[in-house]
Amino acid sequence: MKKIIFLSMFVLLLVSGCGKFDISKAKEEFKDKVNSSKGYELKGTMEIYNNEDTFKYAITVNYQKDDNYKVSMINQNNDHEQIILKDEGNVYVVTPSLNKSFKFESQWPANSSQSYILESLVNDVVNDDKATLKEEKGKYIISCLVNYPHNKALVNQELTFDKDMNLEKVMVYDTNKNVKIKVTIKNIDYKAKYKDDYFKLNTLIDETEEKQEDEKETTALEEAIYPLYVPANTYLKSEDKITDEQTDRTILTFKGDKSFILVEEAATASKEFEIIPVAGDPLLLTDSVAALSNNSLTWTSDNVEYYLTSSNLASDELMTIAQSLGNVALEK
Repeated sequence: MKKIIFLSMFVLLLVSGCGKFDISKAKEEFKDKVNSSKGYELKGTMEIYNNEDTFKYAITVNYQKDDNYKVSMINQNNDHEQIILKDEGNVYVVTPSLNKSFKFESQWPANSSQSYILESLVNDVVNDDKATLKEEKGKYIISCLVNYPHNKALVNQELTFDKDMNLEKVMVYDTNKNVKIKVTIKNIDYKAKYKDDYFKLNTLIDETEEKQEDEKETTALEEAIYPLYVPANTYLKSEDKITDEQTDRTILTFKGDKSFILVEEAATASKEFEIIPVAGDPLLLTDSVAALSNNSLTWTSDNVEYYLTSSNLASDELMTIAQSLGNVALEK
């Protein structure tokens, strides 16, 4: 009789244990859902918080095995679009309104966390042995570490799922537990199919040149735009303006402990599609995708092209200066 009771209790414990949804099962289910897809399309919004400012994007992520990506980001304040394209190992950041693209030999998106790329989120969750799972208001929430090598202030994130482990939201936090990035997912189609040339650069160039016919812009740099953040013991040494028929440019030279040069130029669209090689990685700022190299940062914001360079500033310091410039934010 004792043997029967013991056996019954063992079976009951075994059954109840198998039914428990824990972090291991959550990881496995999320991983399987993403890895079993031959192609997906994700649509949603992304909000980036910088002090009191909020920058909002409409995002569309298209993916096809193996390692083909096309990410459209449309700034909701000014409708300017940038596209990140990965085609046969090369990474391009295209600005259709300027008919220009940066070209990178980069491991993006695998070389850092990306809050809008499912494969990146899976890697973050799976690789964190201390990731946790909690159930709250009918949702599953996974907390795990992140890897942003150019923004060390970002340390962890929360992924919110429904009961079927469909991803609904991603929140990225800094060291002070402030939300810095919020991605809200409207829909994920895990069975998306694409034409053979969908992820080809030439296809995107054709689309861009068609848009360019309707989006020709002429701009002027009326006055210099100064960074609100300057490293300690660093000051503005000189300001030089160059203006002629072809150039409208201001050069700000900062000297001191952490010297740097900031070049600002009125953005002009190229007559023919221009590809600019960069030895670095794409980097998401508050309102633009920038080109980051070892000692410089290049980006376009509000019809101004910026080039920031320094021989003694780390990439996260370059990013801080860039984000402190007079960008136009979306009102809360």
